[in-house]
Amino acid sequence: MANILVTGAAGFIGSNFVHYYVARHPEDKLVVFDKLTYAGNLANLAPFVDLDGNATGEQVQFIKGDICDAEHVKRVFDEYEIDGVIHFAAESHVDNSIKNPRIFTETNVLGTQVLLDVAREKWGEGSLNKFVHISTDEVFGTLGPEGYFNEERQIQPNSPYSASKAGSDMVARAYHETFKMNVNITNCSNNYGAYQHYEKLIPTIIRKALKDEKVPIYGAGENIRDWLYVDDHCKAIDMVYHNAPAGERYCIGGHNEMRNIDIAKLILARLGKGEDLIEFVEDRKGHDLRYAIDPTKIKTELGWEPETKFEDGIAKTVDWYLTHPEWLGN
Repeated sequence: MANILVTGAAGFIGSNFVHYYVARHPEDKLVVFDKLTYAGNLANLAPFVDLDGNATGEQVQFIKGDICDAEHVKRVFDEYEIDGVIHFAAESHVDNSIKNPRIFTETNVLGTQVLLDVAREKWGEGSLNKFVHISTDEVFGTLGPEGYFNEERQIQPNSPYSASKAGSDMVARAYHETFKMNVNITNCSNNYGAYQHYEKLIPTIIRKALKDEKVPIYGAGENIRDWLYVDDHCKAIDMVYHNAPAGERYCIGGHNEMRNIDIAKLILARLGKGEDLIEFVEDRKGHDLRYAIDPTKIKTELGWEPETKFEDGIAKTVDWYLTHPEWLGN
């Protein structure tokens, strides 16, 4: 039995991971540590936690806290005898990072360093206790029409958000190299699925379309992303936590490259709405053209590969929001 600290698990990917992990590892306990900023929602953790943050069973414990607060993090490690960390917590909205870069650097870089410092202090240098740092493909910058990101790609972020995540990746790497901590870094492509905050692209399209409002698409909608169904991502993280050698980085992608404009058209069609709802808006500053991941390493070393075809995953996602409209911010 292990006691695993899961940071940021009231958010989109983190909460999906809690649901995934609890169903497959009933022997372990998860301690969810989340600041509950705008993107954190305790409802994402039902039925494990109620809306007051109280545990409803033995396997999941929620604690409201800030990863930058070293003393609070230390108390959590002591009280719950933490054996491992899976670190999702981050400021992650690119537009918000352009408006207020500082909070992204503080949370993503300093917060990660605080967690690593506490883990090193509590576990000791060279410990086998695992620390998985969840990051993004955006740290690699942008791709042209050809090629893929992989673990050897140069880090060259283009937004304050991706720069802060790149910084946190480097801190995590340094703690492995310097202190021999059992650290892994994962860089995923764009996730989609249940519980995603309504400000993100796919929920925004759904929300606007259901109200017959204009669906805003940056530029000409030509930006391409590699879309990864969140359950497939959770499986990959589970495998990294349990099986990955110390110090390894893994790129996790869905083999589902889609232009933003095609995403909008597909969702509108599923909702029975016309493409006349699409409205092109001024492009985002520093907007990367294309992201795409080559997941050969994680497939070869850990046996993971994406299982969900985009047409199946997007159908499940749209249908989930239709039956859970409260997650659309209406």
